[in-house]
Amino acid sequence: MSAITLKDLNQIPVRLASGHRLCAGCAESIIARQIMMGTTGEIVVTAATGCFEVSTTIFPYTSWHTPYIHTAFGNGAAGGAGVETAYKSLKRQGKIDKDIRFVTFAGDGATYDIGLQSLSGAMERGHEMLYVCFNNEAYMNTGIQRSSATSMGASTTTSWSGSKSYGNKNFPKDLTKIVAMHGVPFVAQSAPHAWRDMVSKAKKAFECGGPSFINTISPCPRGWRFPSNETISISKLAVETCVWPLYEVEYGTDFTMSPESLRIAEGKVEKKPVTDWIASQGRFKHLEEERWEPVVEEIQKGIDQRWEHLIKLCKL
Repeated sequence: MSAITLKDLNQIPVRLASGHRLCAGCAESIIARQIMMGTTGEIVVTAATGCFEVSTTIFPYTSWHTPYIHTAFGNGAAGGAGVETAYKSLKRQGKIDKDIRFVTFAGDGATYDIGLQSLSGAMERGHEMLYVCFNNEAYMNTGIQRSSATSMGASTTTSWSGSKSYGNKNFPKDLTKIVAMHGVPFVAQSAPHAWRDMVSKAKKAFECGGPSFINTISPCPRGWRFPSNETISISKLAVETCVWPLYEVEYGTDFTMSPESLRIAEGKVEKKPVTDWIASQGRFKHLEEERWEPVVEEIQKGIDQRWEHLIKLCKL
């Protein structure tokens, strides 16, 4: 990973222009740029309906310097798989000789929930494509409604906090491991502050020779309620608290901890408490009330259990 330098990345063509309408501080454009730096070749992009799609393709304008296809909420993976299949057919027929990579971008609502069947099918059929989930933990584009990626205790417009409620009642679905269990060549979790790790994983994903999946945390200033200049520090805190560990999986069996999380697992860096994570975002502000202390303890317990399980999977 350390072999990747900023000089190297500067040689890669810009695929996503700066002229988009994403919110200030949105991590999605940062993530997309890093992902597409994983290959120097040509890319075809498909994207499910969501913040990223509506903000980069407002008719008659586009921020894309690549071929781009907009799909519905639930069929992002199917759209990517269809284009990849057409490409392979044209190549067999001798009608095209270019070496092209395929990437699908979608939010957690279109990935964890509405598009899960489409994603599972594309992975199972073995399409040579990369699927990237912008995990901002809610349906941000339609009003900050909870999804199955929403953190326990978070206040959203459909799991609001109040006199009788502490917010979302459930722990988020562990989709990264669900996709990994399909036995595909490459699956990973990443975060936008760790750019070398992100680009390295994207390169592996593009070159793995089959379906790949990268689930990346995507801090959302609007939905998470933090200042727009703190996106990268919030991303880093997610890893430091083990709310979002960085790791990769090959063929569903070989789990490898990424360097930043590995340092925590080995005790070289202190694992920060979940209270630091809660204090950093307005969506958790209510949890600082004394009456919700048992909920915070339950959240910490759940994070610890998942972390310890991951350590075992990585054979540390």
